[in-house]
Amino acid sequence: MSKERARRRAERLAVLEKEKAARARKVARRERRRSLVTKLTPRVGSSGTLYRRSRGERLGIVLLTLAAIAAIWLWVPEMPLRILLTVLIVLAAPALVVVVLGRKAG
Repeated sequence: MSKERARRRAERLAVLEKEKAARARKVARRERRRSLVTKLTPRVGSSGTLYRRSRGERLGIVLLTLAAIAAIWLWVPEMPLRILLTVLIVLAAPALVVVVLGRKAG
C-alpha cells in the first residue's frame, strides 16, 4: 500500500513540475515580449511631444513626396529609370526635409 502511495505521489509531483515549468516558460515569454515592446515603442521627447513636426507639415511632406513619385511614374518612360528615381526620392526625402524645414529642437 505504501509503495502505491509513493508511486502516486511521485506521479503527482512529476505533473506539478511539468506545470511549473510550463508556467515559467510562459512568464519568461511574456517578459521577453514586454521588453521587446518597450524597446520598439517610440519614446516621448523631452518637451512631451511625440512628433517634431506639426500635422500639416507631415501631411505636406507626404503629399509632396507622393506627387513627385506620381510625376515620375507618369512622365518617365523607361522602367529602370522610374525605379531608380523613386528609390532616390524615398532615400533623399528625409534629408531634404531637414534642409528645407530645418531641424526642430525636440
